[in-house]
Amino acid sequence: MQEQVVIDEADVIVVGAGPGGSAAAYHMARHGLRVLLLEKTEFPREKVCGDGLTPRASRQLVRMGIDTSEKAGWIRNKGLRVIGGGVRLELDWPELASYPSYGLVRTRLDFDDMLARRAVEAGAVLRTRVNVTGPVLDADGRVVGVTAEDGPGKEPVAFTAPLVIAADGVSGRLPLALGLAKREDRPMGVAVRRYYHSPLRADDDYLESWLELKSPEAGDALLPGYGWLFGLGDGRVNVGLGVLNSSKAYGRTNYRKMLTDWLAGTPAEWGLRDEANADGNILGAALPMGFNRVPHYTRGVMLVGDSGGMVNPFNGEGIPYAMESGELAAEIAVQALARPAGPDRERALAAYPAELKLRYGGYYRLGGIFVKLIGRPEIMRIATKHGMPHPVLMRFVLKLLANLTDPRGGDAMDRVINAMTRVAPAV
Repeated sequence: MQEQVVIDEADVIVVGAGPGGSAAAYHMARHGLRVLLLEKTEFPREKVCGDGLTPRASRQLVRMGIDTSEKAGWIRNKGLRVIGGGVRLELDWPELASYPSYGLVRTRLDFDDMLARRAVEAGAVLRTRVNVTGPVLDADGRVVGVTAEDGPGKEPVAFTAPLVIAADGVSGRLPLALGLAKREDRPMGVAVRRYYHSPLRADDDYLESWLELKSPEAGDALLPGYGWLFGLGDGRVNVGLGVLNSSKAYGRTNYRKMLTDWLAGTPAEWGLRDEANADGNILGAALPMGFNRVPHYTRGVMLVGDSGGMVNPFNGEGIPYAMESGELAAEIAVQALARPAGPDRERALAAYPAELKLRYGGYYRLGGIFVKLIGRPEIMRIATKHGMPHPVLMRFVLKLLANLTDPRGGDAMDRVINAMTRVAPAV
């Protein structure tokens, strides 16, 4: 049996170098903390969801000092094209003081690598092929580090630090080891996607959302869930679908077959019916929504992004909330670690879940109601039929679903949405 090596070289350990972990590492390192960023794979590495970004994510990239210009390889989009109820509607991203008016497209293969490198440039130490297996606890049961398997030889090692940030995604192995299981009363989704070569659809100024999916094999019967399609700018498209746990089909459907059933009804010239045009397999991922794992701080561990169930229930978007929570965790960690260990530091760390609840709690509560409603096909049909023909209403819906409002001032739509989120009981 190999002897475990103990490494004490950081103020904070971040577990997982996805968008949330890399954002947290970047912002902490920029403020002078010694940050150890642990990633179980090597970069570049593939992820399933997140190639299409709304202005909320664009804002976080700018805050990390990342060049989001087209010269730097980004594909910009103007807004969202919504298809449903026999209507095709193009909705531009709103013009706001708080967010840029453009979204972005970049594959996760490149995107995550870029964020991790940005964290390293700020001073974080990145170690890849380190598989974290559990927490290191002190005599009082507080987490003071993590155990891990390091490298291809899986050598046992322990890393110690006064604070740990769990950004280990939907699996949440570290919070699970602390007894923090997913809450079954919160929304959950599943998404599958595939890349296809489709020169006709590869260049597009809009992300595309399909509110109705039809199966030609079943006489154009409606399939559960919603779909998306957008170009990657390199001759390929990202096409996929999502199903929420409020749907009867959740957990009972072959999602991969469902995707190909829907694509069989798309125009032949798009090339999405032809298996020869597929680039890779159909991949799937879970979408943990609405704070489905809490508390977000306990015993020396802060949960960031998917690990804390921070995906937006309205639209399945996770990257901006991972990056925002990573930045917030960093701000609070910097202040907390400037205080002596003990009650004073814990008081500072307790501000993290309180601020998350203040920022997102009411909005996620509304999102939970929305998920239950659209899980009923009859309600979705009525909403699509009567809502889609009204552009003003749909612009309001876009702001609500994408969580794009100015918190102070703004237009009448902003004020209505902000008021709704304030009065809704926080989850």
